Amino acid sequence: MLRTNFPIFEKKVFLNSCSKGALSLEVEKAYEQYLYDWKTLGSPWGLWVEKLEKVRRSFAQLINAEPDEIAVTTSVSAAVSSLASALSFEERPKIVVSDFEFPTVAQNWHAQEARGAQVCHVAEEGGEIPLERLEAALDEKTKLLAISHVCYRNGAMQDAKAIAKLAHEQGALLMLDAYQSLGTMPINVKDLGVDILVGGTLKYLLGSSGLAFMYVRKDLLPELNPTVTGWFAQEDSMALDIYHHLPAESARRFESGTPPNPCVYAGIAGLELIHELGTAAIKAQLDALTDRLKNAAKTQGYKLATPKAHGAMMALKAYDVETLVGLLETADIIVSSRDGNLRVSPHFYNSEEDIDKLLTVLKKHEKLLCKA
Repeated sequence: MLRTNFPIFEKKVFLNSCSKGALSLEVEKAYEQYLYDWKTLGSPWGLWVEKLEKVRRSFAQLINAEPDEIAVTTSVSAAVSSLASALSFEERPKIVVSDFEFPTVAQNWHAQEARGAQVCHVAEEGGEIPLERLEAALDEKTKLLAISHVCYRNGAMQDAKAIAKLAHEQGALLMLDAYQSLGTMPINVKDLGVDILVGGTLKYLLGSSGLAFMYVRKDLLPELNPTVTGWFAQEDSMALDIYHHLPAESARRFESGTPPNPCVYAGIAGLELIHELGTAAIKAQLDALTDRLKNAAKTQGYKLATPKAHGAMMALKAYDVETLVGLLETADIIVSSRDGNLRVSPHFYNSEEDIDKLLTVLKKHEKLLCKA
């Protein structure tokens, strides 16, 4: 389980991977290697570009894509901004987003209203986004549907394959925000039928902030020409041509300026841990842990905010969640909160004992939890 590779467990029970993955010895060494390379080699741009291509291949492997379908970016915000700049809203002005979206995604689409976009929100019901509501929001004017694979607020997981089918029936694109699912389960973009997928290394991929990526289906690339760009988006970045804009034929056209080299080193190290274990095995471990928490919560009568279909995160409804988070931190248990709910997000490095320690402390303070 590689738990000993994560020093935080020497003193803490860390159950907050949906905010930030725990630091591994491998990622720490990767940062040290970047500093060593910088110190001893000066400006090894050839090496750094090799690292960039290595992380691109690793992202592609993670989701069963081709490296040429992957743009390496500094954040999902940067990726979606570049994508949005490549879309025209004249014939199809409608952008549909669910109310499960992380703010950066919805905000980016609302920013396009100045260019003619019309943003339509699909509301949740009972902690889920009903398929029929998404279907009703889609029509012949819809350019793109943006959904979160797993909601960052309550862990609800959406049926990406079924939703992609609904979007395509109306001639719309489907963009999947997989930030909260990448690294916790197998994801195959070809099987799901998604057109665009975004995610990053900050959370379950065990890297740091500053590194993300976007998958764009290969046959879409020729018709998408972003105006948010940079020198690494060019077909030949080293041509240093200031007289022309010649974007790469691959998804690199969605990239921008100098890559975040330290974060690339860290991203490679985190992704290697995920590939080593395999997402199927990780999912099995996480299913066991979330089932343990869910079953115990039901036995104790705690009210779950997470629906039946969920990812690696569970949420419990609370009366005073910030106080509860603080009390857990005092007991060396690290969790977080969203929407007044206690958010618990284990990863493969967690154990059943971690869940049981959490439950023991929750029992002491259960007056702060809502009862079913």
